[in-house]
Amino acid sequence: MSYLNITEVESAIASLAAAYPGTTELITLPEPSVEGRTAHALQIGAPAPIPKDCVMLIGGVHAREWGSCEILVHFAADLLEAYQSGTGLGYGGTTFTAQEVKGLLQRLDLVVLPLVNPDGRLYSQTVDPMWRKNRDPANSGGSSNPDCIGVDLNRNYDFLFDFTTAFAPTATPQVSTDPCDQQVYEGPSAFSEPETRNVRWLLDRCPRTRWLVDVHSYSQDMLYNWGDDENQSDDPSMNFRNHQYDGKRGLPGDTAYAEYIPKDDADSALELATAFCQGLQGVRGKAYKPLTGFHLYPTSGTSDDYVFSRHFVDPAQGKVLGFTVEWGTVFHPPWTEMEKIVLDVDAGLVRFCLATA
Repeated sequence: MSYLNITEVESAIASLAAAYPGTTELITLPEPSVEGRTAHALQIGAPAPIPKDCVMLIGGVHAREWGSCEILVHFAADLLEAYQSGTGLGYGGTTFTAQEVKGLLQRLDLVVLPLVNPDGRLYSQTVDPMWRKNRDPANSGGSSNPDCIGVDLNRNYDFLFDFTTAFAPTATPQVSTDPCDQQVYEGPSAFSEPETRNVRWLLDRCPRTRWLVDVHSYSQDMLYNWGDDENQSDDPSMNFRNHQYDGKRGLPGDTAYAEYIPKDDADSALELATAFCQGLQGVRGKAYKPLTGFHLYPTSGTSDDYVFSRHFVDPAQGKVLGFTVEWGTVFHPPWTEMEKIVLDVDAGLVRFCLATA
């Protein structure tokens, strides 16, 4: 076996829906990609008389991070097979009992979207292995430079999108307004891209989502909110909506700004990120670090911060803690190593889901 192409990813999700009709629902995302491809998500869970809380897992956002799709496809397949057969799961030194698997799918719904960016993945797998963005040519400004095609989907969400105003002049957020930036061009506006609008639609469709995990590579970390600055739980007025703090965000170790997070949320986020890392490490000893997104590097417009911000912008929205897995140490490990990484991360994800109880 090797990395899946985009047809195989979609086929895998559809096959799981067909094989496990009692515990799955295949969800068709409403907007085709720029090149006309339709993505699907898979909802997994035991039937229940009342709505259940939901963990949403997305991947394949950055085109060159090939293994993210495989991680999520195998995660879904493992849980469904174990639940139906009434068995546990074993990932090296990390194991889960049949009762844990059964309880997980009885207590939670899981929504798995393994391939957010099909156009980008196809281009990465057939033309340019290091391609990261989607393939939207609309914002190239007429340039013939092939780098000027595409938007970094994980900078296109509506969180501090106007980063030139929000961040301190000396801050270095990993985001760009330049359409020809090969890596982190944010797009002309928040949610300018059909792929990010699909994720937003999925969140709206699943209003009991309480946790989102976005699977990326690489750095062997489990990131949690926030990504724009260091966290603090003392001053609620010091927050991303308060324009009084524009021009002050994004600097480490200063006293001018730190992003407010309620202490209970901060504690829960760290607890869940730690559970993921512990589950992963048990497989074969790999040590991942739980840390805030900011401590990797400052960002804006990311999926994890957007989902957490929704409740603060509109309290009618349910609160969603956001996480980003950064698996591995290279984008395209040899498949023999990627198979081991799949087991590592899937063990971490199962442990994460169990820890939401």
